[in-house]
Amino acid sequence: MTTTADDASRAEDASEGAEETEEAARRAVRRATEQLLARQHTEGWWLGFAQCDMSYDAQDLFLRHFLDRTDAQVTAATGRWIRSRQSADGTWPIAPGGPGDLGITLQAYVALRLAGDRPDEDHMLRCAAWVREQGGVAAAQLTPRLWLAMLGLWSWDDLPEMPPEIIALPKWAPLNIYSFNAWIRQVLVALSIISAHRPVRPVSFGIDELLAPAGASGRPPAPGNGWEGVFRRVNDALRVGRRITPRAVRRSATHACTRWLLERQETDGSWGGVTPMTAFSVLALHLQGYALDHPALKAALDFVADSAAWPEDGVRKLETVRSPVWDTCWSVTALTDAGLPADHPSLVKAADWLLAQQATGPGDWAVRHPGLAPGGWSFEFHNTVWPDLDDTAEAVIALRRAAHPDRGRVGGAVHRAAHWTLGLQGKDGGWAGFEPGVTGFLPGKLPFFDIGDHCVDPPTADVTAHVVEMLVVLGMRDDPRTRRGVRWLLDHQEDNGAWYGRWGVNHLYGTGCVLPALVAAGVPRGHSAVRRAVTWLTSVQNEDGGWGEDWRSYSDPAYHGRGTSTPSQTAWALLALLAAGEGDGAAVRSGVRWLTERQTAAGSWEESQATGAIVPPTVAMNYENYRLVFPLMALGRYVRHRES
Repeated sequence: MTTTADDASRAEDASEGAEETEEAARRAVRRATEQLLARQHTEGWWLGFAQCDMSYDAQDLFLRHFLDRTDAQVTAATGRWIRSRQSADGTWPIAPGGPGDLGITLQAYVALRLAGDRPDEDHMLRCAAWVREQGGVAAAQLTPRLWLAMLGLWSWDDLPEMPPEIIALPKWAPLNIYSFNAWIRQVLVALSIISAHRPVRPVSFGIDELLAPAGASGRPPAPGNGWEGVFRRVNDALRVGRRITPRAVRRSATHACTRWLLERQETDGSWGGVTPMTAFSVLALHLQGYALDHPALKAALDFVADSAAWPEDGVRKLETVRSPVWDTCWSVTALTDAGLPADHPSLVKAADWLLAQQATGPGDWAVRHPGLAPGGWSFEFHNTVWPDLDDTAEAVIALRRAAHPDRGRVGGAVHRAAHWTLGLQGKDGGWAGFEPGVTGFLPGKLPFFDIGDHCVDPPTADVTAHVVEMLVVLGMRDDPRTRRGVRWLLDHQEDNGAWYGRWGVNHLYGTGCVLPALVAAGVPRGHSAVRRAVTWLTSVQNEDGGWGEDWRSYSDPAYHGRGTSTPSQTAWALLALLAAGEGDGAAVRSGVRWLTERQTAAGSWEESQATGAIVPPTVAMNYENYRLVFPLMALGRYVRHRES
């Protein structure tokens, strides 16, 4: 082939462009490193605010009303926060910038009524009109109608029965509590107590303006056949059973549920470190006769109060869950990717803190795996009952990157973690979030919850990829269990070449997790699965050079890999492409430039979108740290690639 002068000129321009991009990336890495180090807590951990939708702020006001613990300052400040997040059409979305969600909008509206907003104010009129157009309260999901029933604004007879006797079902029964995933079973036990009592603490107003006109379509009636029809008839039978069940039997069941809850309360007073679960548990115990000054309830209420932040004077927002372990693991990884020495004091301190967070006793996972020794990490400050495989994998990777002086202590922790993780591998080779085998189809058919298959805990690509990466770091690349994990990942690639992201939005996250794991595990970069993923990533790159995927991709395939560019999602795409050997390509350079050009003067990035997922497609999360740690990881790896 003959090389022309134009070819040489283009090659020279590309080389100069790559050098400029590399230098800009170096500067961005330095600034981001300084910013991340400055955010570390003196005890060694990192923690960014995790923002969910407005329903949880509303539920905090509902809980305070129900317990007669209202505080004028808290109510007004929460009202200001909820009001500030309302969309122009009068609604509140699941994720910022998305369409209105009926359940969230209902709860926000009622919370504002508690805060003193009048129904004839413009923002309330717009909201009520939209709710009526959607079918009114009757068309809403279970959770908002449950809270409305407790506030005297809806009928308990409209809600499904949740008999506390479910606690007595043996482990082999199809619908025993351990057939539900870790956090759903916690909510289910608490709600079964609440449902048994059917409490009402009426508010001083009605919500007729939120009811659909007579004849309008609300929740569609259950069909006479299929699973929905079956459970409608079962629910009718349970309703009859509630009236004829001997009081002694019902009392014994609620006491058993109460004991189960108390056995799982954490030392910080929470249940699982999650405010909504804690709120339901508080209600359940209070209905069982526990006074608010009882140590269990006092600690729980203190936890909920401590979960609130006051970002500005007169504004209060509630954090649904805190993520110190998760944030710390990724911060350590990002800083070492940025070139920070492994023995840097910040990394050593972080490793020391992580070592102290490892679970040392059995949790709920031990019910199905009684002989397995503990060794996992959880997401939160205090959550000994539900350690998860995702945090455990990232904790091990972080510990192996930091040069902690007590190598024996690190080695013991890593060994326990690996043994525990391998003991929880699914029969198909993948790893779930919390425990294997919680994959039955019946829990998702029950009318208790509106989240379908997320009532169970199947293996996912993102968690499996992180575990595979951990095993490779531990020198177990050729272990048969690692190879089974690799095979699971290859078998679960989607037709478009991407991987589904369970805990991050969505295919950009899944693919950003899987490709680095596959390449680390020895899958050749020329493998068809790797090349298909690269083709998909380059095909969904935005014209501005970044990547983005809208939250609605969980329910609408048209959004797969499509959305406004964000720092975290751009970083995930870059991490995947760099692992696949595309570091010198135009797509990577464009993505790197997108990041470097949008870094703030403080060294971080702005990101208002929700790129984390709690329950797709109903609960989204905006992680404050994602906008910093993942761009730092991607840029750090890009610089390292260029230098090599």
